[in-house]
Amino acid sequence: MRPTGRLHLGQYHGVIKNWVQLQHEYECFFFIADWHALTTNYDDTREIEQHTFDMVVDWLAAGVNPGAATIFIQSKVPEHAELHLLLSMITPVSWLERVPSYKDLQVRLNDKDLATYGFLGYPLLQSADILMYRAGKVPVGADQVAHVELTREIARRFNHVFGREPGFEEQSQAAVKKMGRKAARMYADLRKRYLEKGDTEALDRARALLGEQQNLSIGDRERLFGYLEGGGRIILPEPQSLLTKEAKVPGLDGEKMSKSYNNTIQLRESPDVVDKKIRKMKTDPARVRRKDPGDPNNCPVFTLHEIYSDDETLDWAARGCRSASIGCLDCKKPLIEAINEEQSVMIERAKQFEEQPDVVHAILQEGSEKARDVAKETLEDVRASIGILHR
Repeated sequence: MRPTGRLHLGQYHGVIKNWVQLQHEYECFFFIADWHALTTNYDDTREIEQHTFDMVVDWLAAGVNPGAATIFIQSKVPEHAELHLLLSMITPVSWLERVPSYKDLQVRLNDKDLATYGFLGYPLLQSADILMYRAGKVPVGADQVAHVELTREIARRFNHVFGREPGFEEQSQAAVKKMGRKAARMYADLRKRYLEKGDTEALDRARALLGEQQNLSIGDRERLFGYLEGGGRIILPEPQSLLTKEAKVPGLDGEKMSKSYNNTIQLRESPDVVDKKIRKMKTDPARVRRKDPGDPNNCPVFTLHEIYSDDETLDWAARGCRSASIGCLDCKKPLIEAINEEQSVMIERAKQFEEQPDVVHAILQEGSEKARDVAKETLEDVRASIGILHR
């Protein structure tokens, strides 16, 4: 996530809640993309460090756990920049120019000079961020699937260009023997069924079998993944998009909640401020007077109710709106209470981090060191496959 400062409810329900769940299901890497912030805001970098701190405190307050996931700062792992450079040597410019958000952002941010390589190359830097950790899954919304698909194409091209190491066949057969007699026989049978008959179920089973092997090095495992399909060694595995449920969170004006629209409720907002903002929040325009019936489907407040309220409260709000038996302020009161109840937990969690900023810096330092250990291992394989390890 780019460091843009304090988070709002849209970011919490759209992204961070998913992270909190995923950290208990996968090995997760969550990072502050400070280099990505430079691609569009290179002319004003004064707030990046403060924004980073504020954003990480929000992550921690929302339940992202440094004991369950690796939290780090992109620029503290310089290997990202080197992998970006190496991938740029094989990535056609046309691939970057066709990324949907490339032209969309140029139109939306037409007041900025975005005719820079950094802006053109940011999808490739994003690919380096993903491939560095040999990520199996990347949690994204539908609008980011194209970025993951580009990453898959880049990984495929890199493996095709650099994956055919000398003695690949012999090294692969030697790696098969390390699996043990039973697993080796099963792998050979599944590989044969896929290569001779195109049996994709056999391919999936063989991949699962490799994933279970504890006595294979990372290099041998990736080599055998490539050997399965008759190609070369897979140095950079192709990631898959993990489509996450996107909560549609309306802003105070009824539009999508966004800092650029100045229509947000921040995480850890004080109860008084939440009360004031929700009271002024836009409702169904058909309800001009208290006695006018409304339609909950046309009311941004009801959309928030769908996120925060139980079925009983939802039914009460919908019936009251349609019959005009309750006013808009009546409808907003339980919503204000629910938001403040959620916020109170985050406010309490955040206190220790705000009062002891060194704890936050220590979390980021430790996470960055852990991420860098993984990154160094990947980069060593990448350099070796290219032929520039220079031992």
